Amino acid sequence: VAGVQCEFDLRLKKLSLCVPRFHGQGFQEGYAEGSHAGIAEGRRCGSLHGARVGSEIGCYLGFAMTWHCLLQKCTDEKSSKKIRALDSLIGMIRKFPYEDPTYDKLQEDLEKIKGKFKQVCSMLNIQSDFRIGTERSSLTF
Repeated sequence: VAGVQCEFDLRLKKLSLCVPRFHGQGFQEGYAEGSHAGIAEGRRCGSLHGARVGSEIGCYLGFAMTWHCLLQKCTDEKSSKKIRALDSLIGMIRKFPYEDPTYDKLQEDLEKIKGKFKQVCSMLNIQSDFRIGTERSSLTF
């Protein structure tokens, strides 16, 4: 009986020494799997957000260029102020760093463009929260 107890104690001690190893190994495997899943989810989220930002900026540019063309023939002072504001908006959009998602002031510059867009809309007496597209898949800014 003493020999059986001694053998049991030895096996229990070996088992207790394995627990930290398996715990560590399980942690490493879980961490690696979670990191992989996080990268994939981050890539999907980034692509979606990037597409939304690109769509919004593209809408602003198309809007500004269309109004710029419409106002070219007008020669009064009010129209020239509107054209200058449109030129400023177009310039801001063209300088926007589309290709660099690590750009420090990306959000700040995007907010400035949105602000300029709202200013131009106000000057043109147009609602800045207009909808584009059908009801189900409309873009709102």
